[in-house]
Amino acid sequence: MPLFALTTLEKLERVPVEFWLKMVMIVAIFALSIVLIRGISQVNKVFLTVLVFVVITGLGFHWVYERNEPKFMKPAIDAIAPFFPSKKTTTRW
Repeated sequence: MPLFALTTLEKLERVPVEFWLKMVMIVAIFALSIVLIRGISQVNKVFLTVLVFVVITGLGFHWVYERNEPKFMKPAIDAIAPFFPSKKTTTRW
C-alpha cells in the first residue's frame, strides 16, 4: 500500500510552467502551419515559384554576406562567396 500516492493533478502541478508554454506554442505553430499549407495550395503556381525563388535567393545572399551558413552548405557557399561582397570584419593587431 503506497503511503503517499500522488494523484494525477498533483503530478501535473509539479510540471514547470515553461513546459506548458512550449506545448502551447508547438500546438499553435502546428495549427498555423496547417492553415498556411491550405492557403498556399490555392495560390497561383507561378507566383509561388517566384516567391520561393526570392526567399531562397535572399537567404543565400545573407549566408554569403554574413558567412553564417549551415555546415552542410559550406562547400557551396565557399565556391560562390568570392563573387559577392561580404561583411568586413575588424581585426585587432
